[in-house]
Amino acid sequence: MSFRIQPSPPARPNRCQLFGPGSRPAIFEKMAASAADVINLDLEDSVAPSDKDSARANIIASISDIDWGNKTLSVRINGLDTPFWYRDVVDLMEQAGDRLDQIMIPKVGCAADIYAVDALVSAIEAAKGRTKKITFEVIIESAAGIAHVEEIAASSPRLAAMSLGAADFAASMGMATTGIGGTQENYYMIREGQKHWSDPWHWAQAAIVAACRTHGVLPVDGPFGDFSDDDGFRAQARRSATLGMVGKWAIHPKQVAIANEVFTPSDEAVTEAREILAAMEEAKSKGEGATVYKGRLVDIASIKQAEVIVRQSEMIAG
Repeated sequence: MSFRIQPSPPARPNRCQLFGPGSRPAIFEKMAASAADVINLDLEDSVAPSDKDSARANIIASISDIDWGNKTLSVRINGLDTPFWYRDVVDLMEQAGDRLDQIMIPKVGCAADIYAVDALVSAIEAAKGRTKKITFEVIIESAAGIAHVEEIAASSPRLAAMSLGAADFAASMGMATTGIGGTQENYYMIREGQKHWSDPWHWAQAAIVAACRTHGVLPVDGPFGDFSDDDGFRAQARRSATLGMVGKWAIHPKQVAIANEVFTPSDEAVTEAREILAAMEEAKSKGEGATVYKGRLVDIASIKQAEVIVRQSEMIAG
């Protein structure tokens, strides 16, 4: 291991990020009352070009007018390849109240994209005397983004989270699919005459997790398009959690409960983690570096794994 200690990501619950278009302010109160840890009010893909200005005004008003509780409140701005993004940033930073926590930057292709938004945000914070520092979340949804994923993860101290945007990512990569997340019909292997479907997003998710964990950023799984398929959503969420992601987007309210279920450690998992920590403490008191727990070897690495589960449980409970 490098002598440079791997930094810890932000200590905040991030099991589910619920999205809603800024052009539909009637749903904002329901979003605030949901069980999602993060609220993403959207100015980008879910808002028509003719509605951009009104959606921005809706969001700015709601930031101060609605009680968002202890949720992380985030706004997804438009991409840097559009004429809308600079006005999104300027109006949010100059007009929105201090309740805003985060700006989500879509279609990030390189560290310079983050630098551009960071420079504008920093200048407005200084000009307006804003003392609460805005954090960033970025979305990896292009070939350039995944190719430069580590430099993006290291791009700014504001960066708190990184997500995979499956649909635009698939288009950028030229993938032969119109599905948003999940397994794909033609992405399979044959063994003993039987089809076995693997996960075409796995490698990109693993790259995001590695970059995020290296630089202290929260890795998040993005959308699952078929919100009528609860089992498919749950399966992908479980794969993502196993890889090290901390949460998943919800594009429909019904997905919130499933994401929270998957990304909340079960009582059994927390109990086992605490028992492993206790077993290792006993082993250390005897001068031993490893011990046996339920028929399997546990050692120093096991402590680190168990501590992740216990910390996550305590953070959610808190």
